[in-house]
Amino acid sequence: MRLDKYLKVSRLIKRRTVANEACDAGRVMINDKVAKAGTEVKVGDTITINFGNKDVKVEVVTVQETVRKEEAKEMFRYL
Repeated sequence: MRLDKYLKVSRLIKRRTVANEACDAGRVMINDKVAKAGTEVKVGDTITINFGNKDVKVEVVTVQETVRKEEAKEMFRYL
C-alpha cells in the first residue's frame, strides 16, 4: 500500500492530501530514510513523522485497504 494512503487509513494523518504534502516536504521517514508518498509500506516497517517540534514513531502491524475508525489504532504500534 502507498505510504500516503496508509497514513490516512491508519488515521495517523487525517487527510491524504496532507499526508502527500508531509511526504513531499521530507517530514516522513520509513526505516530512517526519507520516503515519498508512493513508497510501499510493509508489515514491520518503522514510520517516523515529524510534526513541527514533535516526532511520532510507529511500527506497521497490519496493512489493510479499509478499516473502521475503532480498529485503525490496531494497524500500528507506537515505539
